[in-house]
Amino acid sequence: MNFRLRALGAASAIALALSFGPAHAGKNDDTLRAAMAEEILNLDYNYTTKREYIILAQLTDATLFTIDPVSQEVQPSIATAYDFVDDTTLDVTLREDVKFHDGSTLTAEDVAYSYNWIKSPESESNATGVVSRWLENAEVVAPNKVRFHLASVYPLVIRDMANRIMIRKAGTYDANGTINRDAMASDLIATGPYKVTSFEPGTELVLERFEDYFGDKPAIQKIIVRNIPDVGTQQAELMSGGVDWMFKVPLDLAESLGKTPMASHLSGADLRVGFIVLDAHGYTDPEGPLTDVRVRQAINHALNTEEMAKYLIGGSAEAIHTACHPAQFGCDQSVTAYPYDPEKAKALLAEAGFADGFPLELWAYRDKAAAEAVAADLTAVGIKVDLRYVKLESLNQARAARDIPAYFGTWGSGGTADTAAIARIHFSDSDRNMSGDADLEALVLSAEQTADQEKRKEIYSEALGKIADEAYWAPLFTYSANYLVSPDLDFPLDPDGLPRLQHASWK
Repeated sequence: MNFRLRALGAASAIALALSFGPAHAGKNDDTLRAAMAEEILNLDYNYTTKREYIILAQLTDATLFTIDPVSQEVQPSIATAYDFVDDTTLDVTLREDVKFHDGSTLTAEDVAYSYNWIKSPESESNATGVVSRWLENAEVVAPNKVRFHLASVYPLVIRDMANRIMIRKAGTYDANGTINRDAMASDLIATGPYKVTSFEPGTELVLERFEDYFGDKPAIQKIIVRNIPDVGTQQAELMSGGVDWMFKVPLDLAESLGKTPMASHLSGADLRVGFIVLDAHGYTDPEGPLTDVRVRQAINHALNTEEMAKYLIGGSAEAIHTACHPAQFGCDQSVTAYPYDPEKAKALLAEAGFADGFPLELWAYRDKAAAEAVAADLTAVGIKVDLRYVKLESLNQARAARDIPAYFGTWGSGGTADTAAIARIHFSDSDRNMSGDADLEALVLSAEQTADQEKRKEIYSEALGKIADEAYWAPLFTYSANYLVSPDLDFPLDPDGLPRLQHASWK
């Protein structure tokens, strides 16, 4: 959708809203109505991955620990403390007042079961990869204590516990010996600040405050999440009072509608970054242009990332030159940068033997305007780009088959402000790693084998320096989170860019 059409859409929404007049019911009935474009089909975050599901999990679930979004320090949650008995043995002490939404009390057996189930191959959980790299098994050693036996030294284990594994009642997924991975997909029984009262997949989710929640109670009694795929419809609903909160709002729409008296535009940081991954190893063509570092450097010089960040992403977005978010621990900013310089790009291409350019198939699945800007910049220096804009599933399948020479990707690190959250996924044993650099992979993994934070920083600096020098990526920009909310709603923004509706309140 081009800018003019989006502007017309905003104008139409404003006109529609003015015709209805203000009718914000949320504050009156203590019900926050949130709009999400992505279909909500499964409530169990142990079996989902997308940002929308992370937001919902924050509402309905609780983990052993949490990470403070400002300080990035570990805080207690279901667990009150932890102790490393030795390098590969971890004892976690649990609260004794944690209730499940069905009223039963959480036990150490529930915690051990949850981790052991996720670890087992038969679980086929989306979270299995998180624990399989470090967990041997979990066992109950006291009524309120679980011992985790680690497969190897792994200093990031507490961070993983804070970010991913949701606790389920023992036997949830394999009651009576029958495996049911969808046991919590619709009828979720969890431990978070809100409980599910009704759920119509793909249409509406109704949550009510869980009065027996062990932590701080949220201010708002009820949250209704509505699936509204069309952004224009979301806008109209917000302006007429049918919706109080929406996110992933295009910048121009957010700015236009935020100027009306019936909506507030909020813009904050987001840990998501955009980048181009290049087939440096030559999976698609062993003798291809991308195997030449000068070509990859030329691609970096060809991209006007400053303008992309300012005009296509907007808000707090900024150009980046590292393979991580600048706010993440270990994201060294002193690595080699490739300033926008089309002439330098052309010279490097000529030096590599491609003075007349070469054909490049560039894949993308989101942010079409940004993908087109990348294609245009590369075309301007002589690279003949064939932009293939596809669904994410198609891109994932082609990447797994090693059929993609270059793609525009993004990564939000699950809201984790640590370079480990992006480096391991993209530069270790993964189809996302197209560098073919075994030494780099070993280096990245070694950062997870030391508890010395300064040593971790040094390792990531070395790894990021190598990624930059070899131009395995073309880093583009950080993202900005744009929201439109009811004027009656106080919605605090956290620096990690993860929306936490449980912290919202009425003005």
